[in-house]
Amino acid sequence: MVGYAETKPAVLARLRRIEGQVRGLQRMVEDDVYCIDVITQVSAATKALQAVALALLDEHLAHCVREAIATGQGADEKIEEASAAIARLVRS
Repeated sequence: MVGYAETKPAVLARLRRIEGQVRGLQRMVEDDVYCIDVITQVSAATKALQAVALALLDEHLAHCVREAIATGQGADEKIEEASAAIARLVRS
């Protein structure tokens, strides 16, 4: 079971809203909306995706890493995965 199993409907709802934002961005470009306004909306979509990523990371730590530590199976691997994910988020 994945760490976000309990919040899956909420994660999917957030991703669908972001998908709508991206479609809105496409329309803005098609309609020749002022570039700064498009950039502002790109920033909003980016922040929304980052929020989803942070929520998933939190779920990973709370469930996957905690379970690996409790069972003594694969804790180092789960911590390395989390660390790599954090590094990717910081670079993005």
